[in-house]
Amino acid sequence: MGFKCNIQFGREYIIPKPLDPRLITTVAPAVAKAAIASGVARQEITNWEAYEEELGKRLGHDNKVTRIITNKARQNPKRVVFAEADNYKILKAAQIVRDEGVAHPILLGNREKIEMIMHEHGLDLSEMPIIDPRKEQESIDKFGDLFFKKRARNGFNTYEARKIMRERNYYGAMMVETGAADVLISGLTRKYADILKPALYIIGTSENTRRVAGMYIMITKKGPIFFADTTINVNPTAEELVEITLLTAEAVRKFNLKPRIAMVSFSNFGSSKDPQAKKVRQAVQMLHEKHPDLVVDGEIQANFAFNTQLLADNFPFSMLAKEGANTLIFPNLDAGNIAYKLLQEAGEAEAIGPVLLGMKKPVHILQLGSSVREIVNMVTIAVVDAQGKSQS
Repeated sequence: MGFKCNIQFGREYIIPKPLDPRLITTVAPAVAKAAIASGVARQEITNWEAYEEELGKRLGHDNKVTRIITNKARQNPKRVVFAEADNYKILKAAQIVRDEGVAHPILLGNREKIEMIMHEHGLDLSEMPIIDPRKEQESIDKFGDLFFKKRARNGFNTYEARKIMRERNYYGAMMVETGAADVLISGLTRKYADILKPALYIIGTSENTRRVAGMYIMITKKGPIFFADTTINVNPTAEELVEITLLTAEAVRKFNLKPRIAMVSFSNFGSSKDPQAKKVRQAVQMLHEKHPDLVVDGEIQANFAFNTQLLADNFPFSMLAKEGANTLIFPNLDAGNIAYKLLQEAGEAEAIGPVLLGMKKPVHILQLGSSVREIVNMVTIAVVDAQGKSQS
């Protein structure tokens, strides 16, 4: 998903620099429009959105999935509350998603600090609501009382319930729960658990879901690959792997893709009797019995999951033999977390996520230290998630 760089047009910068992405996505369409208007152009362009999309592909950082996500988000932008708005990268991402028509940002944090960052970096955050929970006593009391009702028999009294609402992750989660916002984004500077816990306390899991899971979208040269679970469940049982698989399959379908799922292991279809391989095998059996329409197979080694020739030669009975996997379900958190980070750091894939699966309302947790681009990608996915939840 493309976005504007930090350079701004003005006295200091009129002619685009050679590496400015707008040379292709903004300047080229402007030149084409001028040529058509003057009568110089030999061919008239009628679909400018498709033309700009085609130009975007030439930058090398776009693909079908990211275009689908961006286009979906723009159709119905949602209110996204940023719990860490006193950070330059968050504010820059908020400006981008606002300018691109993806989301309506709401900023949580100290107003003076936010405005200082805004002026220092020349950011345009006009008309974005800025809320400092520490100064919103009426909302603190209201949210605190609601939180007390939810957690009254779980170690909180009324004073503690109101006090904890001063923390931005709790306040932001309550904004989503009460309908004051559609999506919560946090995690740039906090540990994963610091955001997950308030979200589970206040919003909770979706109906008929007992757990949440984390999914990464790995953008590779061969297309997108979905990885789960990469962030939450340490050593899931066979039954829990089934739940994670169903959550992931539902998420993949939202990107207009049919999930082809490989339950990966160090073993291939019973070649090992180890308990770790056995639990994956059991999960596959349960999925085949209860969800026969789902394309899922395993336990299977990762290279076989993608190499259809290798799979057809050795295990032609596999559901993945004709067309390889686009989704991997890992046997434990070690495997999933290591796999996506290795691919990402080796430069073999761009990681978008983690996408939090199984929440009743959209809460999405950034990877610690995410770039502006990664934040923009995460917000765009979160908006699409909110659109889907509002329709269900």
